[in-house]
Amino acid sequence: MLGRLDFSAIFAGPFAHLLVSGAIKTFELTATSWTLAVGLGVALAVLRASGLPVATKTVAAFVAYHQNVPMLVQILLWYFGVPTLLPDAAQTWINAHDGELIFASIAVGLCMSAYFSEDLRSGLRSVHHGQQEAARSLGLSFFATMRYVTLPQAIRNALPTFINHTVLLFKNTSLAMTIGAAEMTYVVREIENETFKTFEAYAVATLFYLTVSLGLMGLGALVEKRIQNRAR
Repeated sequence: MLGRLDFSAIFAGPFAHLLVSGAIKTFELTATSWTLAVGLGVALAVLRASGLPVATKTVAAFVAYHQNVPMLVQILLWYFGVPTLLPDAAQTWINAHDGELIFASIAVGLCMSAYFSEDLRSGLRSVHHGQQEAARSLGLSFFATMRYVTLPQAIRNALPTFINHTVLLFKNTSLAMTIGAAEMTYVVREIENETFKTFEAYAVATLFYLTVSLGLMGLGALVEKRIQNRAR
């Protein structure tokens, strides 16, 4: 069985270039969706902590939707459904600027922002309420207290789950293949169709996702350790 394996066909000719481009596309999708997810997740957590009834209920509804609807469905909705609501000029521009990547980034970013906001919400709850009261008594506004006192501690406390959800976000970028985004899983499937080397092709994809996921976990552990050392 092992003697019949031939990985050279996977990296031969144009396939090597396809693998590199697929990896780059995966990293681009991960970076854009992660930036959106973290930025929006922080905003959602702060709004929910504000105590304003409208903001609290709106954020709760946003989180409930994105946590209970499969990410694949959300990607399909953004790619096939949302463009039908846009003007023709906007559709043309998006299609000319890698619409698959744009819509996949938005869908994955919005979905994961719900998880990041809940991570931060748990982190905020772990910060002693007396620190907020002390900051407010010194004249700091709610948002200033969040920025300089509460939020940094919440992020530190939520870092382990933050890292786990970052890895989950990276792995879920593979769902973008369903709308034709030429990321790693899409590219590997195309290579498998051309070479008929099913095991070899998906073994390469498996190794890629495993290596990057473990690398992200290791990097996150280093960041967590450094932050803990600074906090002492």
